[in-house]
Amino acid sequence: MDYQFLLVTKEPAGFAVLQFNRPDVLNALNMRLMEELVDALEQLDRDDEVRCMILTGNEKAFAAGADIKEMADASAVDMLIRDQFARWDRIRKIKKPIIAAVSGFALGGGCELMMTCDIVIASESAKIGQPEINIGVMPGAGGTQRLTRAVGKVKAMEMVLTGKTISAQEGLQWGLVNKVVPVEYCLQEAKDLAREIASKPPVAVRLAKEAVLKSFDTTMEGGLEFERKNFYLLFASDDQKEGMEAFVQKRKPDWKGK
Repeated sequence: MDYQFLLVTKEPAGFAVLQFNRPDVLNALNMRLMEELVDALEQLDRDDEVRCMILTGNEKAFAAGADIKEMADASAVDMLIRDQFARWDRIRKIKKPIIAAVSGFALGGGCELMMTCDIVIASESAKIGQPEINIGVMPGAGGTQRLTRAVGKVKAMEMVLTGKTISAQEGLQWGLVNKVVPVEYCLQEAKDLAREIASKPPVAVRLAKEAVLKSFDTTMEGGLEFERKNFYLLFASDDQKEGMEAFVQKRKPDWKGK
């Protein structure tokens, strides 16, 4: 995978690292970078050698927001035709787990992209926020919805209406991130977690992720029904047979992803 603004590395342990590579603009998410990101994620989602993905930036910034220069002179019709958020819908449909390793700024679109990930490891330097209000707009890539679901109405209102930035520790307390570590350990912590997830049965991981995400767009009754069907479906997999036989025989299972 040869991209202009994205570095992709496949690790032998069964996961891939995707690193944003626009350091001169704090990894601002321009349209080209988002196109490359979606393309890479969709390719890796189809790659049987990859079972988990990590998104990261550098020590200064995960991603400091959208590229404002691309939008400053646009009209409402321009934005409608451009339909830039369609790419975000494609990211939401990625079946394999995505981990965000976040250092420095995760603002605006960077915060929204972080929230589309399934697990977030943040370094002590992380600064998280939705500051769009300060340039006359509001979040448009899911910020008002995912943030509210994660931290609740009053905290989301404060962040969105004031543009306030919060620390990694506040993000941990509010349920936006899973763990906070020193800057130098952030990516390694994400890799350790990716390696652990990649060691699990791939079909079960996929269906479990699907069921957790379903809880955000259905009722409890509908979610329980969906979960139950996915649970039953796994009994058609070779990995279920292998996993239960290995448990009974007290040995390590050999997952085939089938």
